[in-house]
Formats: sequence, C-alpha cells, structure tokens
Amino acid sequence: MLAALVALAGLFVALYLMMYKLGYIGTLVCSVGSCEVVQTSKWATLLGFPVATWGVAYYLAVLAVSLIGLGSTFADSIGLSRLLAGMTATGVLFSLWLTYLELFVIDAICQWCVVSAVLATLLFVIAVLDLRDVRALLDDRMEHAMAQLRVTGYGQDIRNTSDVTLRAVRDPEDR
Repeated sequence: MLAALVALAGLFVALYLMMYKLGYIGTLVCSVGSCEVVQTSKWATLLGFPVATWGVAYYLAVLAVSLIGLGSTFADSIGLSRLLAGMTATGVLFSLWLTYLELFVIDAICQWCVVSAVLATLLFVIAVLDLRDVRALLDDRMEHAMAQLRVTGYGQDIRNTSDVTLRAVRDPEDR
C-alpha cells in the first residue's frame, strides 16, 4: 500500500511537469532552483518524448504493479516483488542520471525533479524491504512444510531415487 501511495505522489509530480512541457501550464511554481531552465533544456526530451512523460509512464507502471500486489492472489508473490524491485531500481538509476545532468551539465536544479528522485529512491527502498519480507515468508513456509513432513515420517522408507521412480510408475493397487 505504501508503494502505491508513493507512486501516486510521483505520478502527480510527473503529470505536473509533463503538463508544463506540453504547454498546458504557463509557468512552473518553483520556489527553489531553476525548474524552467531544466525543463527547457535539450535534456528534458528523451527519444522524442518529454522526460516527464517517461516519468508518468514509470509511476503509472509502479502504481499498477503495487495495486496488483495488494490482491490476495499476488500478496506473497516473489515474482511480483522482484518485478517491483527491478522497476524501482531502474527508476533510481534514471533519476541519478538526470540529477547528474542537472548538477554537471545543465547547471540548474529543478525542485520537482529532486522530489521525483526522492520518491523514486523511496519506492526502491520499499520494494527491497518488500522483497526481503516475501523471501522470509516463503522461507518460513518451507520450514513449516518440511517440519510437517518430518513429523508424519513421509519418505522414511525410501532408500534412493530409484525407489521414488518405482513408486511413481507402480500400479496404485501394488502400493
């Protein structure tokens, strides 16, 4: 739920910047830094699209994956947790690259870009913590299942893998 909320906040920031870049907003509200310098630089476009549009797509994707993870079907899915961790790692790396450009190439800082970078980093931390929790939960479930099998004595009379094969192909009436 926390990842979904942070992604929603990031979506609003990215939408605000995208609306400016597309001309729907006249001036950016920027109390600290030089937002318009950053947003009008040649680095504010990537592959023909405003960088803010990429941000909107990123935050929408993270929001969607986070919301899917809230459902009971995927709540403990290691695959979904890995996907979210990978997506957010990509977001952090992209934010680092953009911050580098702001600091050392454009020589201007956009407060909204900094907010987005902080949100992307926060999403990555949340995703890594979630992945750690899901792994621990799966390990606990595996330990519990193995303990249950030991208690029942399941498999104690099997000597080797050929015994397993023979039992698998043997007629159920012979068992």
